[in-house]
Amino acid sequence: MLAYEAEKDSFPRYSVFNPVTMLDAAGMLDRLPDVFAISGWGKGTLAPNNSIGAGYDGVSDADRQVHSANVFGRRVRVFSSSHALSHIWGSYGMSPYEQGRPCYALVWEGALGDFYEVDAQLHVHHLGQVMKAPGNKYSFLYALADPAATLPRGHVRYSDPGKLMALCAYGEPGDPTPEERDVIDPLLDHPSFLDLAKDDLRDSPYYNIGVRSPAFTRLAKRFSDELFRRFEQFARRHLTKGYPLLVSGGCGLNCDWNSAWRAGGLFEDVFVPPCANDTGSAIGTAIDAMREFTGEAKVSWDVYRGQEFVDDRPDMPDVLVRELDYDEVAGFLADDRVVAWANGRCELGPRALGNRSLLAAPFSAQTTARLNKIKEREDFRPIAPICLEEDVERHFEWTGPSPHMLYFQTVRDQKLEAVIHVDGTTRAQTVRADQNPMMHALLTRFRDRTGTGVLCNTSLNYHGSGFINRTSDLYSYCKHHGVDAFVHSGRFCRFQ
Repeated sequence: MLAYEAEKDSFPRYSVFNPVTMLDAAGMLDRLPDVFAISGWGKGTLAPNNSIGAGYDGVSDADRQVHSANVFGRRVRVFSSSHALSHIWGSYGMSPYEQGRPCYALVWEGALGDFYEVDAQLHVHHLGQVMKAPGNKYSFLYALADPAATLPRGHVRYSDPGKLMALCAYGEPGDPTPEERDVIDPLLDHPSFLDLAKDDLRDSPYYNIGVRSPAFTRLAKRFSDELFRRFEQFARRHLTKGYPLLVSGGCGLNCDWNSAWRAGGLFEDVFVPPCANDTGSAIGTAIDAMREFTGEAKVSWDVYRGQEFVDDRPDMPDVLVRELDYDEVAGFLADDRVVAWANGRCELGPRALGNRSLLAAPFSAQTTARLNKIKEREDFRPIAPICLEEDVERHFEWTGPSPHMLYFQTVRDQKLEAVIHVDGTTRAQTVRADQNPMMHALLTRFRDRTGTGVLCNTSLNYHGSGFINRTSDLYSYCKHHGVDAFVHSGRFCRFQ
């Protein structure tokens, strides 16, 4: 029905679910729920005696809790299961496979790096841990080279993994040198991230070397490849039944690794939900609760189940407002203008998929620079394309849908300069008319004008905040960040 993420509506990234957002979400329901499902978590540490709900890891029956509580005068059931189970059941319940189909599940994220099997009776079996804290180690490497990063022990910056993924494209693949091994192996082998600090590696030649240095981008690429290789080797040894693979956890947003799982031939299929990171944990715990009380563990869904857009009707004296005309907007974009596009409900998860997007024509590298400047982010960050699904093979080495921007593709069409990363790849989203009719209509009109049904698509948000979700924020953002126009609620708004 809905997924309410507290960071959306321009709240800070990784916001807690507070009383105001609780009341807002409650207002979307027509009655008090029968069950409240709370994902397990660690309270400050991952110690087993210091947990929220059912705690962080573990997948046995002992890692679930059920009790009753009084909520506004009515007795309800409260269900909790571990954070690990939230990832497993989120990816299982949202996957296209029928219930009872055995699957492998990979949970790799900040703390967990484990494989599981979900059998035909919906029992979860732990197949083994490959490493602890792969996501945090990946993030830590970027901070090691960044002179601006001063990390306390056991902490990382959540924005760093995406930056490191972008930098890996600048690095040269190959076997690590002895100097690179001196960083890669101790970090990946480290038994716990919680006792690791950046200054522990003060003597490393990569300490504060600068993230754009060729030595560091080469290290980043080889570190990333070695991290994946360790998981792949475990899978080749232990996951031999050919089941589909469910991928979840924050590392499931790494398109390079997702593409490698897809191409590796180990699994019948690979599924990654669009909310693979912790944005999907509430969904996963709800699915686990549904399995507990009803025996059903599958849900119908689409990616546009977030909050509705709020038109709070601000005063906009310098804006000309008219009804949305797709031809007009397509022409505006073809003239190298940037448009903020906010229509329908927010996307699940962290990636803009055509409902909260900054859009631009894809033909100039100057557009990449302009969009990164608008978004106040580093110039080495790539810009992704959104493409008509029926045209995807014209422009990219890809067949079929890629609706959630979770895989890399090699770019065939060299005219698309704004979306070609330094290694010749991109992270495309495909769109069908039945999936997102408004965006499909705009791309079709843009193709009519330019011959290309592709646009630049990057997330519409203030730096460090979740998606913009109301007209006042949309107007203010565009006015102060140099965006040429915006579309919301079926209206085209141009600055005069």
